[in-house]
Amino acid sequence: MKISKFLLLLSVIAAACTPSEKKETATEQSWPFQLMTLDPGHFHAALVQKVQLPEINPTVYVYAPEGPDVQDHLNRIRGYNTKENDPTHWVEDVYSGPDFFEKMIEQKPGNIVVISGNNAKKTHYIKGSVAAGLNVLADKPMVINPDDFQQLIEAFDIAEKNKVLLYDIMTERYEITTILQKELSQIPAVFGELQKGDTEHPAISKESVHHFFKYVSGNPIKRPAWFFDVTQQGEGIVDVTTHLVDLIQWECFPEQVIDYKKDIEIQKARRWATELTPSQFRRVTHLDAYPDYLKKDIIRDSVLNVYSNGEINYTLRGVHARVSVIWNYEAPEGAKDTHYSVMRGTKANLIIRQGKDENYKPVLYVENTGDMSGETFLSALKEAIAGLQDKYPGVAVGEFNGKTIIDIPEKYKVGHEAHFTQVLKKYLEYLKNGHMPEWEVPNMIAKYYTTTKAYELSR
Repeated sequence: MKISKFLLLLSVIAAACTPSEKKETATEQSWPFQLMTLDPGHFHAALVQKVQLPEINPTVYVYAPEGPDVQDHLNRIRGYNTKENDPTHWVEDVYSGPDFFEKMIEQKPGNIVVISGNNAKKTHYIKGSVAAGLNVLADKPMVINPDDFQQLIEAFDIAEKNKVLLYDIMTERYEITTILQKELSQIPAVFGELQKGDTEHPAISKESVHHFFKYVSGNPIKRPAWFFDVTQQGEGIVDVTTHLVDLIQWECFPEQVIDYKKDIEIQKARRWATELTPSQFRRVTHLDAYPDYLKKDIIRDSVLNVYSNGEINYTLRGVHARVSVIWNYEAPEGAKDTHYSVMRGTKANLIIRQGKDENYKPVLYVENTGDMSGETFLSALKEAIAGLQDKYPGVAVGEFNGKTIIDIPEKYKVGHEAHFTQVLKKYLEYLKNGHMPEWEVPNMIAKYYTTTKAYELSR
């Protein structure tokens, strides 16, 4: 069915019209970009719209099946439109029905498709959208198994042929401690060279801890039941690890093309489950019973077994790397999702910690591991930080619990949700230029080769 157009502001009522009518109206306006949201089932779809950008038409076309997923998405947008500070002014025009995907391809009222939802369908949506000549901004992961990986390679070929841009949402590139870890790793006077490491002591390691129950935009999260089905959401080893593998490529070999056929070797991969009780499942989904598709994963006492955890040991151009993702039910009091990372150089280790000692906020430590005296090393570090002032004014060398850290002004600590707007701005920049850097597409392919090959090996 077609849901009539409505304005998600209390003060305005908009007239209903069809997407095809709106397409004609939109072309008369000055906005160069027009969003379409396809089957939004994950809250990341809404976070793309948390801030309103002037280049984007405030009317967004939503194509989705009827059900709670699309209603939850609309409720989140309504929340952004009615917030006290800097409210947005989105108008959500919704088409719902079993032919929603075909209807979007037929009508094409926009030029950017935002895809963030059920990952079992995502690669199909991506390939069909670029084949229709539409730009795609997709949430991670774009693929969750080896078969999808082959489809993704074809999708990138089609996108190039049709002169459209396919891009995934890598928010963690915009986290300030990670940015500075990358910057310092490129300064030989401080870091030296990246070590090669070995399987037990990798040169670069990243660990991410997430939680099924948490707060997003100030509200307790509600997750769809399919989020806990690894055949729809994907196992942990192909989901959040996407971010970690991306960061390793981005930090170790910045702006360099990675050839997945030559540069990557998966050594070990493993998976393990997180157990959820019926009451925990009810709290996070608002459902009183497991749907039938989850019954295959139920073990003793109606406990749900979710393979949301994974670890990959691999080499990238001979550099040993390890990524690990862990999902718990709920964070400790005062804690949030956390990130741990270490890059080992011949002169220093660059370590991001986000534990209890850091008040669950990321802190970048710099450890002297070379032959320099403490005084000489500190002098070299201060000189390196002085050289970054044009890019990051106010960043300084500091001390925390007797250890050397990078003191980062609060203005850079914008938080995870703000990173979605930063990704969107970068994507719009690429669209304006008509192309992405030459390394982006091959490195996306390399990233998903790593996760899907590890998935295969872990089983």
